[in-house]
Amino acid sequence: MDLCNINQIKALLARHGFRFSKSMGQNFLVADWVPQDIAAVSGAGAGTGVLEVGPGIGPLTRQLAGRADRVVSVELDRSLLPILAETLRDCPNAEVMPGDILKTDIPALAREKFQGLTPIACANLPYNITTPAITALIEAGCFASITVMIQREVAKRICAAPGTADYGAFSVYCQYHTAPELLFEVPPDCFIPAPKVTSAVVRMVPRPAPAEVDDPDHFFRVVRAAFALRRKTLLNSLSAGLGGQYTKETLSQAIAACSLPADVRGERLSIPQFAQLSRRLRGLV
Repeated sequence: MDLCNINQIKALLARHGFRFSKSMGQNFLVADWVPQDIAAVSGAGAGTGVLEVGPGIGPLTRQLAGRADRVVSVELDRSLLPILAETLRDCPNAEVMPGDILKTDIPALAREKFQGLTPIACANLPYNITTPAITALIEAGCFASITVMIQREVAKRICAAPGTADYGAFSVYCQYHTAPELLFEVPPDCFIPAPKVTSAVVRMVPRPAPAEVDDPDHFFRVVRAAFALRRKTLLNSLSAGLGGQYTKETLSQAIAACSLPADVRGERLSIPQFAQLSRRLRGLV
């Protein structure tokens, strides 16, 4: 069965009485090059175990199973389980687990399912859980790489450089924990139903925390505050976002001590600059 052939997909779904759920952000692929290319760049291969999120009817799952030693796919929609049992019946190394990835103990799952293998994550993520799912995969701390297809706008935010319109707190978060790369885009007509946005594939390779960050909790408090009032100066954003912890005079002095302009905005700061400002505010330098 060609799981990207629109006629075969419709027949498969009709046979099982399946209906798309808008609330679950379901869009199935109808272009076979997409799952092939995602699997090819994911790092799946001999000696790897792949965690997939939201397999749909299984086109990416099959591609991953043809490369990796083991694939475990977590699927929230139980109406897809009998469909996946049919489409993956000749993939003995692929397992489908019913569940919500946002409520799953991901490190425990990886330890149980991928013993002796290098865990990686790969998914065509449902649009409605993009940011929390990526956060959960990163915070699991157990994957050699994370490759996901998501909305292009989110992919651009993840990879954005300081000073650009797409750069924000989530950019800093992802770049703090990983080295992200936007690999290729996928147009809406590659899906059924066609989404209203273009998708993109991003690969994130975890990296050690930046050495200049000595207190991650405080660092991210400063980052979130810096972007809290995006159109305002860094000074005003920090004053509002840090809950009155510092006077405006103290914040102004800290900004000046970091050799930053008085009217600088948060989106201009790189991770090292945020780290310097965080240390300054904690009185460590």
